[in-house]
Amino acid sequence: MARKIGQIIGRAPRTWMVRVYAGHDRETRKRKYLNKTIHGGLRDAQAHLNRMLGERDLGRDLDSSRQTLNQYLDRWLEVCAKPRLRAKSFKDYDGLLRRHVRPQLGMKPLVSVQAFDVQSLYRALMDRGLSARSIRYTHAVLRSALKQAIRWKLLLANPAGLVDLPRHTRCNVGVLSVEQARTFMGAITGHPYEALFALAMTTGMRPSEYLALTWADIDFVRGTVSVSRTLEWKKGGWQFADTKRPRSRRVIKLQAWVITLLLKHRQSTASQATNGPAHNLVFVAKRSGPIRESKFVGRYFKPLLKEAGLPNIRLYDLRHTAATLALAAGVPPKIISEQLGHASVAFTLDVYSHVLPHMQDAAAEKVQALLAGGRTYAMPRQAPPIVYGPSPL
Repeated sequence: MARKIGQIIGRAPRTWMVRVYAGHDRETRKRKYLNKTIHGGLRDAQAHLNRMLGERDLGRDLDSSRQTLNQYLDRWLEVCAKPRLRAKSFKDYDGLLRRHVRPQLGMKPLVSVQAFDVQSLYRALMDRGLSARSIRYTHAVLRSALKQAIRWKLLLANPAGLVDLPRHTRCNVGVLSVEQARTFMGAITGHPYEALFALAMTTGMRPSEYLALTWADIDFVRGTVSVSRTLEWKKGGWQFADTKRPRSRRVIKLQAWVITLLLKHRQSTASQATNGPAHNLVFVAKRSGPIRESKFVGRYFKPLLKEAGLPNIRLYDLRHTAATLALAAGVPPKIISEQLGHASVAFTLDVYSHVLPHMQDAAAEKVQALLAGGRTYAMPRQAPPIVYGPSPL
């Protein structure tokens, strides 16, 4: 029976072939064996045989030892990632693995990838100048892929779960100050996309969300806009897609002056109706099709910032600006979190923590006014000296 499960066959001095039974072929029903040439002493060959048999007893599919990491990632992306991810997210996953993981680890057998290999990969990425944030994102994708390999019984442990990640230093998001926001509002006056910029600045919607709006999503009577989908470019053309997460489906109250701009915009674009995904869109490109964000930024947004003398921020940063201004104005974080479509209030406060110290100053003054009953207190210009009395001991 032992010969049927595993064998050690001498091939030459200090050269052995370790043969392990791997089940029957599904089509021919013939017995399958995995062969591995081991150079060294008999103990080395026996150790390899014991390791393979131990993994077989624990439930790992030994036939996976012939599969490279590249082959596995191709399978995982197609079978697992693609059906559950939005087109943009799937493209990001594929790109991260192609640029950062496959060149160094792709040709290794899947079962041979160890934690040290993954740790060395991250170190090499750091040496190339990749940011900690990008390395952490790459790690999240690789760890998810290898976690599925455990479920499929191709691995016994996840090597990506046993590494140390570079420290992530959170950078302040790019936002416009109150004065800069006023300058921006003045710069967009009369602009062909004035309503778009005003909506982005005041609602905190993502570009993929307001570029997908149709006129049916805007309730002019109630003064609200409904966010229920995004617009993405896939092979074959434009398609509507789900929002980033379920909580991203939301209704946002519009400011009165923004509603006025939208009404004016609807009148000026009434003759630009198109068919397909662009039918009835609120914002369309110059040629009456959906707006491609990258081209819109280069043609309209960046020149607008430059002419107004404003910082070179991203279009997405108008979302951050809207949230920061709302927090500074005293809007409750719970309301802002719902308006932004965040997963939780804690996440909102974490992202915009740079605004909290100013909020705490205002809150302290309000509570003091409530408790002091009209009396006022002046803050000391410097802390009084501490006078130490005699020791009680």
